[in-house]
Amino acid sequence: MRSHLIRFSTIASIFLIVSTASAQTGKPGAQAEWEKVLEAAKKEGQVVVSTPPSAELRKAMEETFNKRYGIVLESVPGRGAATIRRIADEAKAGIRYFDLHFGGTESTVRGLLPEDVLAPVEPSFILPEVRDPKNWWGGHIWIDNAKRWIYSFAAYQTQTLNYNADLVKPEEIRSFDDYLDPKWQGKIGFSDPRIPGSGASIWSFLLQVKGEEYLKKLVAQKLFIGRDLRLLAESLVKGRMSHTLGIGYTEFAPFLKAGLPIRTLPIPKEGLYATAGYGSLVILKNGPHPNAAKVFVNWLLGKEGQEIFTKSMGEATRRLDVDTKWMKEFGVIAAKDGLTLEQYYRIENQSEEQIYKVRDPGAELARKLLD
Repeated sequence: MRSHLIRFSTIASIFLIVSTASAQTGKPGAQAEWEKVLEAAKKEGQVVVSTPPSAELRKAMEETFNKRYGIVLESVPGRGAATIRRIADEAKAGIRYFDLHFGGTESTVRGLLPEDVLAPVEPSFILPEVRDPKNWWGGHIWIDNAKRWIYSFAAYQTQTLNYNADLVKPEEIRSFDDYLDPKWQGKIGFSDPRIPGSGASIWSFLLQVKGEEYLKKLVAQKLFIGRDLRLLAESLVKGRMSHTLGIGYTEFAPFLKAGLPIRTLPIPKEGLYATAGYGSLVILKNGPHPNAAKVFVNWLLGKEGQEIFTKSMGEATRRLDVDTKWMKEFGVIAAKDGLTLEQYYRIENQSEEQIYKVRDPGAELARKLLD
C-alpha cells in the first residue's frame, strides 16, 4: 500500500511540474519548442539549401522565407548528380556548408544514403500542420526502406511525353507503339536514360510494360539522346524534333507561358509511372545551421512552402490543403487527385527498393543499347 502511495505521489508531482511549466509559458509544447528553435535560428542567421534547378523556385523561396523569418535562405540550385557528389565529397572532407537538400530521388538514394551523411528527418517536424500525418495524402511517405532519411513530400503521375503541335496531332500517339512509326524516325528526343532523372524514369517504365525488344526498336528510331534538357526543349519548340520523352514541366514552362506550340500527350493506353519528382528532402548530418534547418523544414513542408514548390516546379505536393487540380491542364495528375494509395505504390518507381529493382536493369540496358 505504501509503495502505491509513493508511486502516486511521484506521478502527481511530475504532473504538477509539467502543468506549472505549461501555465507559466501559457503555450503548448509544440509552440514553445517552435519559438525556442526560431529564436536560435535567427541567431544563426542563415540556412543553406541545395535545390532543384529552377530560377522561379529559388526567387520565390528566398523572398518569402527571408521576409517571413528574417533568416537568410541561401539556395544553391543544381542538377542532382553533380550537387549530390559535391555534398558527399564535402561531408567526407569535414566541410559543413549545406544544411539540407531536396531534389530527385535516384541521385539521393545512390549518392547520399550509403555515405552516412544524413540525419533523420522526422525529429525536425515541429509544427502540428507538418507533423500530423492526417494533413498528407498517404500519411508520411519515405523513399528509403528504413523510413528515416529521405522524406517524400510530392507524389504524382507526370506526362513527360510532349510534342510540337505544328507537327503532330495528339491522336497520332495513343500507345507507346505509335512512336515506332517510321515517320517519326530521327524526330524523337529522349532525356538520357543512362543517368538519374526523368529519362531514366520513363525508360525503366517502358522496360517494365513494353519489354527489351520494344526499347531496341525505339532506339532504332534514331533517338536524339541528350542531357541538356533545356536544349532538348528548345529543339522541340523550334521544330527540329516532333516529340520528346523524359522532359517535364519545369523545362517547358517558359515556352508554355509564351503560348508556343508545345503540348502534352494524353496518357497512353499502357499508363504512366508515379513519382516524387524533385520532392525528396534530406537533412545533412552536423549541418552548420541546425536550428535554421528545422525552421526551413517546417516552412517548406507547410502550406505556404508547398504552394510555392508546386506552382514553381509543376510537381504535385501531397499536402491535402494545397490545390493541385489545376495541374491536369499541364499533364500532371496529383496522386491525391487521381490515385488510390494502393495504385501509387504499385506504379511508383522512385523508392529505394524500386531504384534497385527496376531502374538498375533499365540503366544497364540503356548503356548496352546506347553506348
